[in-house]
Amino acid sequence: MAHSPATAPTFRNSLFVWGFGAAFYVLAFFHRVAPAVITNELMQDFAITGTALGNLSAFYFYSYVAMQIPTGILADRCGPRRLLTGGALVAAVGAVMFALAPTFIWAVTGRLLIGASVAVAFVGLLKLSINWFPPNQFALISGLTLFCGVAGAVFAGTPLRLLVDGFGWRNTILFSAALTLVVAGGSWIFIRDFPRHKGFRDFSPSLPPGAPVKRSGILPDIVEVASIRNALLLFFIPAGLVGAILTFSGLWGVPYLSAAYGVSPAFSAALSSALLTAWAVGGPFFGWLSDRIGNRKTVYVCGYVFAILGWTIIIYCRNLSMLQLAAAMVITGFCSGAMIISFAFAKESAPARLAGTVSGIVNMGVMIGPMILQPAVGTILDLLWEGNSHLGVRIYNVDAYEKGFSLMIIWALFSLTLLLFTRETHCRQLAEKQ
Repeated sequence: MAHSPATAPTFRNSLFVWGFGAAFYVLAFFHRVAPAVITNELMQDFAITGTALGNLSAFYFYSYVAMQIPTGILADRCGPRRLLTGGALVAAVGAVMFALAPTFIWAVTGRLLIGASVAVAFVGLLKLSINWFPPNQFALISGLTLFCGVAGAVFAGTPLRLLVDGFGWRNTILFSAALTLVVAGGSWIFIRDFPRHKGFRDFSPSLPPGAPVKRSGILPDIVEVASIRNALLLFFIPAGLVGAILTFSGLWGVPYLSAAYGVSPAFSAALSSALLTAWAVGGPFFGWLSDRIGNRKTVYVCGYVFAILGWTIIIYCRNLSMLQLAAAMVITGFCSGAMIISFAFAKESAPARLAGTVSGIVNMGVMIGPMILQPAVGTILDLLWEGNSHLGVRIYNVDAYEKGFSLMIIWALFSLTLLLFTRETHCRQLAEKQ
C-alpha cells in the first residue's frame, strides 16, 4: 500500500517496525543471563571449576562492552536494519556453537560471539527509535526498550529452568538460536532504516536522496562526542544506578538478604526479582514524564536522589519488616529507572549525525558500572571474611556486606554530583549542525 510522503507513520506503524528490534533485545538479555540458570549443567558437561565458569561468563561480558563504540559508529553508518539483522545472525551462530560445544574452548568461543553480536541490539534499537518516533517520544520508547530487556532476563529465570529440566540445556539453547534466526529474518524483511523507505514522511529532517553525506573518520567522531560536556558526563552518570542494581540483584543481593534477614534463597531471589521488575517499570515512566514536562535534568536528579535514599535504607537499616524491605526494594528499583533518561539527554546534546556513536558511548559507561562494582564488592567481602564456609562456599557476615555495598552508595553519590553539572536540553536538540 502506497503512502503519501507527507504522512508520518502512525504510532502503530512505528511500533511494528520497532518491535522486531525489541524482540532481538529480549533475546539479547536472555542469552546474557541464561548461563546463571544452567551452572551445574555447564560445570558437569565441561568438567570445569567455578573459576572457569566465571571466565566463561566474563568472555561474554567483555566482548559486549568492547563492541559498544564500534556499534554506535556502525549504527550511524550502516543503519539499524543491517546492524540488527547481522547481529541476530551472528548471535544465532554463536548460540548454536555454544549449544553443540564438545569442549570448553568451543563453549567460550560461542559465548564470545553471542556477547559481541547482541551488543548491537540496544544501540541499534535506539537508532531505530530515533528514526521512527517523534523526538518527544524518544525517552518513553527508550524506557520501553529497557522493559523489554528486563523481560528477557525474567524469562531466562524460572521459565528457562523448566525448559532445561524438560528438554536439557543444549536443546533449549538450540531452540533459542532458532528463535534468534527467525528474528534476524523478520528484521531484514520488515525493518527499514527510515519511514521514507516505507513511503512515509521522516520525523527528522534528512538529506535529499543522492545528496552527499558529510562524514569524518571514526576517531574524530569519538573525539567530537567526548568534547561535548553533557555526553562526557553521561558516560559516567548512569553507571551509579545500573551498577548498584546489577551488583545487588545480579550477584550479591540473594546471599546478603539471606544473611541479614534469615530468609530462604528462594525468597531472597523473589525480592531481587521485584527490584528488577520495578526497574523495568520505572524506565518507561521516567521516560514518559521527562518527555511530558519537557525536562531531562530535574527528573533525572529526583529519580537519583530517591534511589540513593532507597539503597541507604536497604543497606544500613537492619530492622526492617518484610513489608518495609519489599517496599524499599520496589521504590529503589522504580526510581533507578530514571537512568534511561541518559540516552535521550545525550542524544539531544550531540549533533544528530552522531546519535548512534553517542548512544554507544553512553551504553558502554552503563556497563562499566556493574563490571567494576561486582568484583570490587567481592574484594571487600574477601578482605573481611572471617573464615566461615559451608560446603566450600564462603559465608560473609552482615557487616562485611554493609561495607562492600557502601561502594555502591559512594559511586551513586559521585554520579549524582556529575549530573548536577550537566546542561538541561529541555527535550530539544542542542547541537543542530550536521
